[in-house]
Amino acid sequence: MRRRAAALALLFGLLTGRSAVGHEVRPAYLEIDQTGPATYSAIWKQPVMGDVAIHLVPHLSNGWLDRPPVDQYATGGFLIRQWKQSAAQPAPLQGATVSIDGLQDTITDVFVRIRLKNGEGVDTIVRPEAPQFRIDLKAGAPTTISAFLLLGVEHILTGPDHLLFVLGLLLIVRSRWMLLKTISAFTLAHSLTLAAATLGHIQLSTPLLNALIALSILFVAPEAVRAARGGTSLTIRYPWIVAFAFGLLHGMGFANGLSTLGLDKSALVGALALFNIGVEIGQLAFLAVVLALIRSFRLMQLQWPRPVAAMPAYAIGALGAMWTFQYGAVVLGII
Repeated sequence: MRRRAAALALLFGLLTGRSAVGHEVRPAYLEIDQTGPATYSAIWKQPVMGDVAIHLVPHLSNGWLDRPPVDQYATGGFLIRQWKQSAAQPAPLQGATVSIDGLQDTITDVFVRIRLKNGEGVDTIVRPEAPQFRIDLKAGAPTTISAFLLLGVEHILTGPDHLLFVLGLLLIVRSRWMLLKTISAFTLAHSLTLAAATLGHIQLSTPLLNALIALSILFVAPEAVRAARGGTSLTIRYPWIVAFAFGLLHGMGFANGLSTLGLDKSALVGALALFNIGVEIGQLAFLAVVLALIRSFRLMQLQWPRPVAAMPAYAIGALGAMWTFQYGAVVLGII
């Protein structure tokens, strides 16, 4: 099982090793609220890494967001801009178009939330392949459930750090039963810290968290090499312990995709449940594909040369080391 998973890890490493994106695919956030009979406020949260902000510029077809913001500041890994607007017409947002300049060149999403005083509103996700949408307040906010589910699925499937860690565990486990225990421990751990971090009970700075998650990937790589050589260690005997311990960190990484959206507590609990379900769906889908390919390789009786079987663990280690040094440099203020 480990040898077949090794070939998959090599392919995955080549596909994801282009840069240390980690979870800098955190979604941006645009919220527009009606604050009075003819007054509105808008807030834009744009992800940043260190001092560098992703190039994303929101536009509203009525021109509101093209005016200078009343406030602009950076906090918590985001560049935040705020606008205050007045409107003489009775329904200034109905039929307007929201577009995000630069979104098509990224792998992130934008969560858009619009609320009026009469209860009408919209919750939706704007994606790189379709960086604009037309506001239809009369339709209500039917996309809320699917939006948070899809956000969870995309958050893990576009996060090579989490998937590489799971794939590294596949190189270590010795049986299907141990794999079930290991993945269950990882799921339990990241679910706990996802909830705690999203609800504000625990918090780590984004660069430090990214560095620790990268370190978890670096940790499993030599263990995978040792397992491939027939060696043993605490990690190899009890991989579920390592999965649980590092899963606590990965859960806080998942929380970056939700906690920074600025939802109120009443909406946050439901969003958290849906987002977590989406994360689990994405994780299970990834595992299903990997295990299906392993089964296919077994049926084809493929025998991988020893150098090929050894390369994936080194590739995972190299990526983990590169990300650890990169995010460590951000933590230390070097870059």
